[in-house]
Amino acid sequence: MIVKKSILILAIAALSFPVAASAHRLDEYLQATTLGLSDHSIALHLRLTPGVDVADGVIRQIDQNGDGNLSVAEQQAYVAHIAQTLTLSINGQPQPLSAKTATFPSLSAIKNGAGTIDIQFTAKTDFKKGDYTLTYDNKGAGPDTVWLVNSLIPQSPDICITQQKRSENQSHYELHFKVDSSCE
Repeated sequence: MIVKKSILILAIAALSFPVAASAHRLDEYLQATTLGLSDHSIALHLRLTPGVDVADGVIRQIDQNGDGNLSVAEQQAYVAHIAQTLTLSINGQPQPLSAKTATFPSLSAIKNGAGTIDIQFTAKTDFKKGDYTLTYDNKGAGPDTVWLVNSLIPQSPDICITQQKRSENQSHYELHFKVDSSCE
């Protein structure tokens, strides 16, 4: 009887403590994008996280000379490559993207599935009163690529989001918004 009670108490105690579970992606290259609107610019923030199973392929794309180090030139080339896979337009007019910042994790972090490449782009614009449709496409290739995209709450009280549309895999995104002082 004492043994059964002890086992029951141990089982309850074990269930009371949270078990650490790995949240690392394994077989996907996650490309998560947030868009931020302000009166004079659009901020595009990409967080690229290669899973353990795809990390070596992503590293080979970045480390062009294969020396096991991600030089500044290789990082800049990868940011330029990523920029070429993105399109942003407002009411059908292409918006050029400028790389603002980029940070790369260590190679070991990437290989362990915990390293996120963080890239921020901006597009300069000057929104006037009216209705707008922002279209964003991420053509990052590869069968292991998955996309997420969302818009942040606009920084200006005169900008209000009216609708968001995404393709099923979220590589294509439309944001409908208006600029009007009645948004407040």
